[in-house]
Amino acid sequence: MDFSATLSLLLALCLMAWLLLAPWRKKTQGHLPPGPTPLPFLGNMLQVEVKELIKSLQKLSETYGPIYTFHLGSRPCVVLAGYQVLKEALIEKAEEFSGRGDFPAVQMWSNGNATRPGIVYGTGERWREALRLGTADSMSLLPGRPGKVRLKELPGCGRLSPPRRGVKSKPFDPTFFLSCAGSNIICTLVFGERFEYTDRKFLTLLNLINSNWKLMSSTWGQLLFVFPKIMRHVPGPHRQIYQNYLKLAAFVGEQLKTHQETLDPNNLRDFIDCFLLKIQQEKNNPATHFNEETMSKTTVNLFFAGTETVSSTLRYGLLILLRHPEIEEKLHEEIDRVIGPHRSPCMEDRSRMPYTDAVIHEIQRFADIVPMGVPHTVTRDIQFRGYTLPKGINIIPLLCTAQADPSQFKHPGRFDPTHFLDQDGRFRRNDAFMAFSAGSATGWGESLAIMELFIFLTSILQHFTLRALVAPAEIDISPESSGLGSIPRPYQLRLLAR
Repeated sequence: MDFSATLSLLLALCLMAWLLLAPWRKKTQGHLPPGPTPLPFLGNMLQVEVKELIKSLQKLSETYGPIYTFHLGSRPCVVLAGYQVLKEALIEKAEEFSGRGDFPAVQMWSNGNATRPGIVYGTGERWREALRLGTADSMSLLPGRPGKVRLKELPGCGRLSPPRRGVKSKPFDPTFFLSCAGSNIICTLVFGERFEYTDRKFLTLLNLINSNWKLMSSTWGQLLFVFPKIMRHVPGPHRQIYQNYLKLAAFVGEQLKTHQETLDPNNLRDFIDCFLLKIQQEKNNPATHFNEETMSKTTVNLFFAGTETVSSTLRYGLLILLRHPEIEEKLHEEIDRVIGPHRSPCMEDRSRMPYTDAVIHEIQRFADIVPMGVPHTVTRDIQFRGYTLPKGINIIPLLCTAQADPSQFKHPGRFDPTHFLDQDGRFRRNDAFMAFSAGSATGWGESLAIMELFIFLTSILQHFTLRALVAPAEIDISPESSGLGSIPRPYQLRLLAR
């Protein structure tokens, strides 16, 4: 039998299997919202651009409305688009939508168990307990408490100290320095130590994280997300994601071993110490969710998620300020008035700096680093907007559509700090701001990210003036599309000491 005949036979068998399974699938999927008609096994993937998956899903919402069904291969998913439907699901029905959905790149490393990955991708009681542990214990380990942490107490911020005044800096790409500084904060919280920027282990760690971020954003990574069962057995660059996770786990394993040997229950140093103590306290509880496997996976995922997002947001923020020097000038004025030139910024300053707070929020909204967050599932069969969503159905929340909703932001396609200011210039919260997801999905990562963004940005602008290498009007701040979000293209700038 030649190749074409074999292929035709396989396609015929697949079609027959799909037709036979169709009635059963309808019974088990509940009454789902309408959506584009899926093809056998391929689902709706031929109806979207894999490299532009987020934009394609947004485009489909214009045809099928704010809630529709989209098939990732053979998996039906419910897509939520727009502020109102996201608010109803993630805030008003937070408990029902609190499950963590399929994230194949992580679950491949976690043996397919969605409850194992930990804080970032975990679900159920295991996730809630780990999240509470991280919030209550680890954040309290920061010097001076989270609300009073000063610049000198944040590892990595000291690396942003100014050169001799009046010296014009050479052009440089801020990517490496911002990544190192942000990563060192996670290192301090998780490992209880910071690393020199020339440390080989630290650089290897950063390289693994950056590599996985790029791989998961690539076409191969998107195919893994769509066809996890097939792509696990297909050779290609996506398989390096799994290998990188193993290397990250080995690095964490070394830290765990050292911490176990030096643990002092009366002197907890970091997140790992908190977790180890919890394991000891519950060693006689057969139903405990705290064990070394959960701790290892939680630590790796926390490190991965907490390193790249903040540094990418800061890098995008500096690019935006290069494009809008008038906004930078207003930031300088507020920083000089509230903080001055001599003392370091602290989180207490934030409440007295509404314009800076608004600019940071607008950077996060406009940059849209994580446009759909992590996938969700519903925790039980529910009725939602006239449809029946069965327990376990995957939910794709397009957070970017809330942050670009014209009913909530007057200029959604423009960078405008007044989106977060009232008529009197005071900071104004906006429920459509979902840079950290919404409802029960937010946690200590949000508190840490806000702290990092505020401290880093104010400390840089306290000592430096940004200078672009071209005229501001020529700077392109349009995002570089990727599967996980929007990141700025490589660029260089000068820092002039003030």
